[in-house]
Amino acid sequence: MQEQAAVATAFQATFDLFETGVRLMYQIPAGATQRRATRKIERALREWLQRRPGAEFGDCPGVRLDVNTRLA
Repeated sequence: MQEQAAVATAFQATFDLFETGVRLMYQIPAGATQRRATRKIERALREWLQRRPGAEFGDCPGVRLDVNTRLA
């Protein structure tokens, strides 16, 4: 049972790190170009998540996550 709890904790940490990484991508300078820059970051992030090596068909077996709704 402890092993399952450890795996669950590690798995949750993976998701937390992912969310932190996504938030870090939005830390851009404020100003008149911020909206344009935010859209550019969103587009680049979606492309990277969908096209990076090994992600073409998802990272692992299971339920697929629609990145477009996740980042909306």
